[in-house]
Amino acid sequence: MKFDISAVDLYYGNFHAIKNISLGIAPQEITAFIGPSGCGKTTLLKTLNRMNDLIEGFSVKGEILLDGNDIYEDRDVNLLRKRVGMVFQKPNPFPMSIYDNIAFGPRTHGIKKKTLLDEIVERSLKQAAIWEEAKDRLKKSALSFSGGQQQRICIARTLAVEPEVLLMDEPTSALDPISTAAIEDLLIKLRDKYTIVIVTHNMQQAMRISDKTAFFMLGEMVEYGNTEKLFSKPKEKKTEEYITGRFG
Repeated sequence: MKFDISAVDLYYGNFHAIKNISLGIAPQEITAFIGPSGCGKTTLLKTLNRMNDLIEGFSVKGEILLDGNDIYEDRDVNLLRKRVGMVFQKPNPFPMSIYDNIAFGPRTHGIKKKTLLDEIVERSLKQAAIWEEAKDRLKKSALSFSGGQQQRICIARTLAVEPEVLLMDEPTSALDPISTAAIEDLLIKLRDKYTIVIVTHNMQQAMRISDKTAFFMLGEMVEYGNTEKLFSKPKEKKTEEYITGRFG
């Protein structure tokens, strides 16, 4: 499952948020978007499952292909969001039981049989490395768990509808170092099955877990390539200045 982004410009009204960006996002890899606040990385991320459609005045030019199909020509946005799941910056479990959080998506897609839902809930929680902590508390509110556990529940909820791509908008920025390490370990395991795109302010995190990195600044993509090369031998002076902490 790969994205091909070609000559994409994104606007909020008259504001030109993303300027002429082209890149390919490979399957079964982790691609990191880095750059200072307001550089456009989250805007681009949210465009990949059309979440920006909900913002008044938003418009897009150019082409975003998911396995060769233009995501803006396909009218079934719900199907796109099933295929391209999203995990947000702050854990946002629904105010209901863990079981109902995980079963919510499959139910909305027509799965009602309890034995099947039971299987999906267990599989998803295992995939998100939270099953052992949650299996005896499935009827308890998801809000009763710690922040790091809530974020893994949210990842399990996303996995329950069997997406092909995972979009992560700074998924560990609200978490402590131990929870952050647990999520990073989880993403490295999930990479074998999913295409993962992560927005992160944490450059060490990008270095630890990503295969490719794109550096954004003022709505433009300054540099994109192999993570190790981008951090050890950046081609662009702006990239070098950012990763060495001279600005941003």
